[in-house]
Amino acid sequence: GKRQRFVDKNGRCNVQHGNLGGETSRYLSDLFTTLVDLKWRWNLFIFVLTYTVAWLFMASMWWAIAYARGDLNKAHDDSYTPCVANVYNFPSAFLFFIETEATIGYGYRYITDKCPEGIILFLFQSILGSIVDAFLIGCMFIKMSQPKKRAETLMFSEHAAISMRDGKLTLMFRVGNLRNSHMVSAQIRCKLLKSRQTPEGEFLPLDQLELDVGFSTGADQLFLVSPLTICHVIDAKSPFYELSQRSMHSEQFEIVVILEGIVETTGMTCQARTSYTEDEVLWGHRFFPVISLEEGFFKVDYSQFHATFEVPTPPYSVKEQEEMLLMSSPLIPPAVGNSKERNSSAECPDGPDEAGAKLPSKLQKITGRDDFPKKLLRMSSTTSEKAYSMGDLPMKLQRISSVPGSCEEKLGSRAPRGAADAVSRSVAELPPKLQKLSGGGGRAEGNLPPKLRKMNSDRFT
Repeated sequence: GKRQRFVDKNGRCNVQHGNLGGETSRYLSDLFTTLVDLKWRWNLFIFVLTYTVAWLFMASMWWAIAYARGDLNKAHDDSYTPCVANVYNFPSAFLFFIETEATIGYGYRYITDKCPEGIILFLFQSILGSIVDAFLIGCMFIKMSQPKKRAETLMFSEHAAISMRDGKLTLMFRVGNLRNSHMVSAQIRCKLLKSRQTPEGEFLPLDQLELDVGFSTGADQLFLVSPLTICHVIDAKSPFYELSQRSMHSEQFEIVVILEGIVETTGMTCQARTSYTEDEVLWGHRFFPVISLEEGFFKVDYSQFHATFEVPTPPYSVKEQEEMLLMSSPLIPPAVGNSKERNSSAECPDGPDEAGAKLPSKLQKITGRDDFPKKLLRMSSTTSEKAYSMGDLPMKLQRISSVPGSCEEKLGSRAPRGAADAVSRSVAELPPKLQKLSGGGGRAEGNLPPKLRKMNSDRFT
């Protein structure tokens, strides 16, 4: 069946409050808000009903006074002064009340001074009428000016996308404002709804986690004139740290997006909401650009607002990517097959020429490649190594040979016995070129390949 959402695409929350018991009375104590929150059909029904009941009640009061005084029987007696002239049955009493209430005096029915109870009722009617008008008209006005409708001219993309941006895996979605009037101090927030179990065994249904969309940098404060792409960078602090393309299929989560701001025209605070379930998040996609420069203005093409296109994106989670990077970096025993072969050649250099003869054929092939210097450079530029220059290589090699699980063990398992023996020699028994390195205090630049020599001079000057 269809996946049950917590928040619909249009922002409606699928939550119903049940078994309130005695708490229902709280709705009546806040009657005004209760009326405003009702659907329009109920609002109009209550509006009409209240006026009708009030009118009938007041009209019957006027009729009761006329009846008690006996005005109804002497209505056509010219010598008798009634409480209200020309009221001799209920319809005429009703008409008098409406004329008084609506301040439309036709001059035919009017109150006389012979009737003190009529004057008191007249005052009571004026006050009650004003209260009912203020309450119901105020309620209708607030319901009409509610900023909910403004939220419908704020637009969210149908899908969210995950791809690389600025070298980081990023969750993105798009938001746009269809009106020319602005949302003042617009702010965006994101919640991840996901059921989970705590280490203590407590089950938390729909646990709400915060997704950072720029709270620390101020990027969550939007200047929403043209469509903006909102980004959540997936890092170690993100709840999506372990999310990969493969695990997306088995995950169940919902991202709720809340955009708040003040409506420029009315000054009221407006909130627009939407949500993305796991099947609405596209891995390896990016949004089409929608802004183009025309003659003297920027044009937004909303036909491309929801459109995405595929871009090359690693299918691994950020956690997996970081682990791979850690394994492939030098001085750390690698565990991945491909990087093992690459690293062993880089971590245990034997001198550019002699090393080739002692290494297994696969490694010889790697060493012979043109991009070897590039690889060395990349490895030597990792943060842990920035302190060492090429002239300090012997130090490095000594450190490597003292690290448990270092080159001799690694190469021993893969290379022929002769090669393993060659690598496991101490620094004193190294080939002549490396001996020269460890003996001579100066830089051994003369012995490096021309490419590396050039890179050295660039780096250290």
